[in-house]
Amino acid sequence: MGRLAKTPLPELQLAALLVSRHRMGGNICLPLREIGGRVLPETIAGFKSAPKVSTWVRKLRGTNLVGAPGEFKPLILDEHDRLYLHRYWQYEHSLAGAIKARVNGPHPNIDLVRLREGLERLFPPSGETNWQKVAAFNAVVSNFCVITGGPGTGKTRTVVAILALLLEQAQKPLRIALAAPSGKAAARLKDSIQLTKETLNCADDIKAWLPKEAMTIHRLLGTIPDSPYFRHHAEWPLLVDAVVVDEASMVDLATMSKLFAAIPATARIVLLGDKDQLASVEAGYVLGDICNAGATVQHSDRFAHFYDKVTGEKLSTPATATQSTMQDCIAELRKNYRFGSESGIYRLVEAINRGDAEQAITVLRDKTQGDVIWRSWRGSGAQLREIALQGYESYLKTHDPAEALDRFSDFQVLCALRNGPYGVLELNQLIEQILSQARLLQEVDQWYRGRPVMVIRNDYNVKLFNGDVGVTFPDPEFQNEMRVFFWSVDNKMRRVLPSRLPAHETVYAMTVHKSQGSEFGRVLLILPENDSPILSRELLYTGLTRAREQVEIWASESVLRAAIARRVTRTSGLRDALWEQ
Repeated sequence: MGRLAKTPLPELQLAALLVSRHRMGGNICLPLREIGGRVLPETIAGFKSAPKVSTWVRKLRGTNLVGAPGEFKPLILDEHDRLYLHRYWQYEHSLAGAIKARVNGPHPNIDLVRLREGLERLFPPSGETNWQKVAAFNAVVSNFCVITGGPGTGKTRTVVAILALLLEQAQKPLRIALAAPSGKAAARLKDSIQLTKETLNCADDIKAWLPKEAMTIHRLLGTIPDSPYFRHHAEWPLLVDAVVVDEASMVDLATMSKLFAAIPATARIVLLGDKDQLASVEAGYVLGDICNAGATVQHSDRFAHFYDKVTGEKLSTPATATQSTMQDCIAELRKNYRFGSESGIYRLVEAINRGDAEQAITVLRDKTQGDVIWRSWRGSGAQLREIALQGYESYLKTHDPAEALDRFSDFQVLCALRNGPYGVLELNQLIEQILSQARLLQEVDQWYRGRPVMVIRNDYNVKLFNGDVGVTFPDPEFQNEMRVFFWSVDNKMRRVLPSRLPAHETVYAMTVHKSQGSEFGRVLLILPENDSPILSRELLYTGLTRAREQVEIWASESVLRAAIARRVTRTSGLRDALWEQ
């Protein structure tokens, strides 16, 4: 920036450094109004404190490198004094425009009589508002819909019903794409749909027309090696009638923007995700911004009247007179079918989401809750040895790789950090030692029998993707040479030579971020001894909700309270662009 500037300007150099650092931290832009005049965490470009906002903005606007929205300049400064790298302003502007065009555009032509009959058949009346039914209605009558809800609220069941309703409306096969941000999430979406459709109350030809495949977003768009661009884009859009994206909370701004650009305006888009989960690893908090996270999901009275007119049912929650164009695109599933309202996990995550540390600690101290265990870990090797042997012994004692993979998902250690005594790298080594000392591992070299690995980089040639988990076993078909076994998207066992694996790591323990999109029977969540900026209520919520049956937490009360008090905040202008009237 200094080289490109006509006149050297320290304030420009500072802004360029900070906006780049903010993007690396997951933010889309640099909020000058929040930073201006404040002491910086360290001396940057000779500045101990940021310049006053008015002075900083005036000097930046006077350079040849900072433009207003719509100009082609390296940095973009908007009317709210948010500074962007041009590419990220373009991503945000493009996505906001695509969403608003769908929300404000004409609604699809719907046979309302057929829709009512389909809704009654797929969601029989129960005497109370069925939020899955509301979500299905929402998705059918609009071109864009977001269905949010925690694990166990029935998002997949709802989307299968939506696809059946769309097929009934069309009375013919449709081009439906199922996508997810990771290969693991795509495989789970495909499996869930195949299982759910068997019990669906609809005609056999409708079931036969339901999609049978799911893929990663990158594969759907067509990856170009060593390029940030895809084969499908606005000029060469996808040939689809509807696109369903699962685990949308994991999708970053750049990917979501490119996906929307590649979907034709005539196609429906349904996003599935949990707005309370951690944001994507890359820059952006797209699902949270779309859902106006932190605000209560509430439909307009216009939507409530339309729903009543079509279904003959009234919503059980009061509608609002505010006529936001966005609020009626968001459907929240509120009933949890996995955890009863009295279960410890349910009560704990509800308290954490509200930021209620007192109630969360009360639940943790309640010894009658069998599905929640709380211990204050002090680095006790005996404590870790006991739970590691109990959790991993079963999969190591089997001789069948397929059975080992299934058993491995019964238990998982989750960490907040990668490094340090409470991080993934250290704990993986400790657990390896524990299992080896118990003679459950015959460790000869790097590729010992039973070694679990997680892929950490997509490889489209080998068809392994970030987040895929495999186990190492001798392969009798190849003279007992070691192979790493994975479940493929089509539920077949794949064997891969260790030398052919993309970047990977041992995975007795994984970070909470890497666990998104996964489920385990039991979870051990280990937090660091001292507070860390990475600890937040979203991290706690995400880690706890990976468990289907039981969760154990090792953390001090002070660290838990600090995490519950902290929310993930990422700066962007997407929420304002979508929700400001």
